[in-house]
Amino acid sequence: MKRILVLNGPNLNLLGEREPGVYGTHALPEINRRLAEFAGTRDMELTFCQSNVEGELVNALHAARMWAQGVVFNAGGYTHTSVALRDAVAAIKVPVIEVHLSNPAARETFRHVSLLAPVCRGSVSGFGWHSYVLALDALARLAAEGEPA
Repeated sequence: MKRILVLNGPNLNLLGEREPGVYGTHALPEINRRLAEFAGTRDMELTFCQSNVEGELVNALHAARMWAQGVVFNAGGYTHTSVALRDAVAAIKVPVIEVHLSNPAARETFRHVSLLAPVCRGSVSGFGWHSYVLALDALARLAAEGEPA
């Protein structure tokens, strides 16, 4: 069974009430429940973590290197600002897929550049909560094909 960390950054604890026109109407616990259901069909065990604190996200990535076979990471606003998170992703050998509910390229200019994307295995954005499912599916398919996720 593949063990996957689903890591969410700042303000994602407010999903469902924060800008629903941009981020959707599903709260994070509901999204996590749906992801756990999907993971059950893909021989995956998910661990969920959300923090508004940059250092806690760094710590979660560092810890994942010891147990996870993949990370699905929505860094929220830190995507565009955090060299520390970029370096944490680059420092671990665990494949990380960057995820966004909205499409940053279609939003404000300051959201167009991701510091994380160059050190992630891939990126999925713009599909609401389904972005997470697409990232999990990619990890499962890569593993099934014998590729390093």
